[in-house]
Amino acid sequence: MPAHPGFIQPGKDATEAAMARTLDALAAVFKAIGPGERTLDIAMLRTDGVPLCQSVTFSPTADVQLSGILGADDFYTLAVLLVFALEGSTVTGATLIATTGAEPRPRTCGWSVRDGWLHPMTTTDVEVALIPCPGVTGEDREIYTAPTLPEPSADEENSDRA
Repeated sequence: MPAHPGFIQPGKDATEAAMARTLDALAAVFKAIGPGERTLDIAMLRTDGVPLCQSVTFSPTADVQLSGILGADDFYTLAVLLVFALEGSTVTGATLIATTGAEPRPRTCGWSVRDGWLHPMTTTDVEVALIPCPGVTGEDREIYTAPTLPEPSADEENSDRA
């Protein structure tokens, strides 16, 4: 009997392909938002109705390596959630929001997960995603449309990774 009724585990090949896309997606996000301290927030809804989220603060280097990550366990949790979001069979919706610590106010953009990849959210969609819970004061942010991230080609996705 499955751990979660109605929750079908994705196949190994689909999960491995999503893992490869996650590495490509995170590298593209790091390149798009540039070096410096950043926060990434992922929010998703599983097919069984359970919401999941993770926030991680990190400082990608100028050469877009996975160094400078503060709280590595949080980053790995975020990456695993992104794997399942990109794989898609156990998730009904997911967003990835990136925020800089820029002065005088933070800058924020976001991507929604569709068809196994991250797609830019409009400023309106990001504003809706950032609506605070009742009784919580929202942060004053400059919201902008996220850049389009280059999707990996089928050749890159099927190649062996070093």
